[in-house]
Amino acid sequence: MRTDGDATASRPPVPQGAQGLLFGEDVSEQDETTGYRGPTACRAAGITYRQLDYWARTGLVEPSIKPAHGSGTHRLYGFRDILVLKVVKRLLDTGVSLQQIRSAVQSLRERGIEDLAGITLMSDGASVYECTTSDEVIDLVQGGQGVFGIAVGRVWREVEGTLAELPTESVTDGPAVQVADELAVRRAARTAG
Repeated sequence: MRTDGDATASRPPVPQGAQGLLFGEDVSEQDETTGYRGPTACRAAGITYRQLDYWARTGLVEPSIKPAHGSGTHRLYGFRDILVLKVVKRLLDTGVSLQQIRSAVQSLRERGIEDLAGITLMSDGASVYECTTSDEVIDLVQGGQGVFGIAVGRVWREVEGTLAELPTESVTDGPAVQVADELAVRRAARTAG
């Protein structure tokens, strides 16, 4: 699929389940009741909190677990959200326009999470192309359209590894991992006392 602003041209559909994951990536299931606060999402995606906040307010990547409801509330981002944040960051770093990124993100939102790992995003710096087979990648490169690629399955693994070391929060049980920083200790003391 090619995204040029609002115009979208797609390749013939590949029957679901007909192709495996590109580059042999194997992905694990993600817990949809576990979320990550903004600072954790920023660290895992390699972005600033300002970027995260702006992208959430403008609807580019919103938290799917728990959106903010006014000042002082915490957003909770799911694994998929953080995966998309990291892909957005990589596209921005390579010079793709925010308009093109918005189109690519919309396409990613329409897919199931398992499907994301089988996608390679290719770009020539102006347009973003979604490839689901090695043949599509080769066709783009041979046609001179692909300058760089982002294998979403590989980004999945990076995010998974980073998040394994960071604090999580369960939607049902409150914090799953307590962060013992100075500010958290002060807040806990203030509420207890």
